[in-house]
Amino acid sequence: MRARTSLVVLFALCFSVTSTSFARRAETGFLDRTVLVGSETYHYQVFVPANFDKTRKWPIILFLHGYGERGDDGLLQTDVGLGHTIRNYKRSFPFVVVMPQCRSEKETTWPDATMQKQALAALDASIHEFHGDPGRLYLSGISMGGYATWDLAAKYPGRFAAYVPICGGIRDPADFSRLHVAVVDDPSVSDPYAETARRVGKTPVWIFHGADDDTVPVEESRKMAAALRAAGASVRYTEYPGVGHESWDRAYAEPGLIDWLLAQHL
Repeated sequence: MRARTSLVVLFALCFSVTSTSFARRAETGFLDRTVLVGSETYHYQVFVPANFDKTRKWPIILFLHGYGERGDDGLLQTDVGLGHTIRNYKRSFPFVVVMPQCRSEKETTWPDATMQKQALAALDASIHEFHGDPGRLYLSGISMGGYATWDLAAKYPGRFAAYVPICGGIRDPADFSRLHVAVVDDPSVSDPYAETARRVGKTPVWIFHGADDDTVPVEESRKMAAALRAAGASVRYTEYPGVGHESWDRAYAEPGLIDWLLAQHL
């Protein structure tokens, strides 16, 4: 009887330890999250690496999607751009990635102040929950998100350790007057490219664009690269000959990009 009791106690202890271990195991992969901004709840996704460890600080990428991924399901933005790269990466992707979603009503775009507020709120929440390193925050966006990358870089200089704008720009495309950075509307700014470059300062930038882009003119990225060089900034510019608007898959798969990002610190 005494031996039987001992076995029961031992089993209970083992079960308790195992249960505690599972309870403490961090969630990984693409995770659903929400953030409250004012009275509105916004859905977003956070990618957490499989080797996530709460005992150390993690680099975080804020990824801003393009116009076609707008909505309120909190999911569509994971199926384009950086989401593809994460799924195809042969090793464990070494970043926590925050993926907010821009709402689709009334032609809303990322440069909208409310949309930027919810994106930054999602970033702040993720820094807190997933032990983000404030000195290794990176900002990247594609198309509409590329515009927002430049806009946030100009509005919050020194917040991010590096920028990766892909097929974005400063001035709006000919058929979409709502999509441009805020400095374009400032009457005191005569050259929005030079002013954006001045605000970016020494923060490293790697710009990507397809040479045959018929949605966002490649001249937008060429002008920004030139403005950054003129300002003495740390800039790389990669242009893909024969590539149209959807240059993001090649950009995020660019050899050296991951290591380059990891090397940037505030």
